[in-house]
Amino acid sequence: MHPEAIPTIALLGDDRGHISHRELNALIPRLGDEFGVVAEWVPTDSLFDVRDYDGIWLVPGSPYASDDAVYEALTAVRESQLPFLGTCGGMQYAVIEYVRNVIGAAATHAESDGEAADNAVEVLACSLYGEERTVTPVAGTQFHSWCDGPFTGMHFCNYAPTVQAISALEDAGVVVGARAEDAGAEVLEFPGDVFFVTSMFQPHIGASTGAPIHPLIRAFISAVAGAASRGPAKAVEA
Repeated sequence: MHPEAIPTIALLGDDRGHISHRELNALIPRLGDEFGVVAEWVPTDSLFDVRDYDGIWLVPGSPYASDDAVYEALTAVRESQLPFLGTCGGMQYAVIEYVRNVIGAAATHAESDGEAADNAVEVLACSLYGEERTVTPVAGTQFHSWCDGPFTGMHFCNYAPTVQAISALEDAGVVVGARAEDAGAEVLEFPGDVFFVTSMFQPHIGASTGAPIHPLIRAFISAVAGAASRGPAKAVEA
């Protein structure tokens, strides 16, 4: 955590200059100006501890430089009850970690592990790379309370959680917060008292052109600010 309890966010991922990463870099100063938070890149192959931050955003860009470190970080985020936002690849990896370590089932990623019967994340039948889709919030969900009507969401993904994985997650208490044509579950809200939400669409796209900061990001920032006011996160006892 930075001095004077300034809320801090780790953008966990690897800046490769992709359009998505350029948009994140455009968003960083806006988060400081509008919300007074510090957001900084944390490379996945660096030495880091997620508990040094008030919130973790697992950003797009899979496979990551260190997939193993990402999965370990996701487990630490859950156990430390840190606010978490996972977008695109961040959503996919959060799903796999949860299926493996909470549901207790085998789960692999078709991109990094190869296509197999136990894929929890599979190749999309229709690529959504560089594609817009109408994202429709599901009534009664957290996401619907933040974003109460359909909107256009930008995607840069070729992979998504399988229907079977989503079904298993719902049985475990995960809520589908939004849907879109071709994309299935656009938003997943994980159970618990702390913000833990993932999305297929990338809510930061448009930051470089001054688009309004998306309600999903605003909700995440609010949760991060609350975590900062409560002090350092502590791991949950096993």
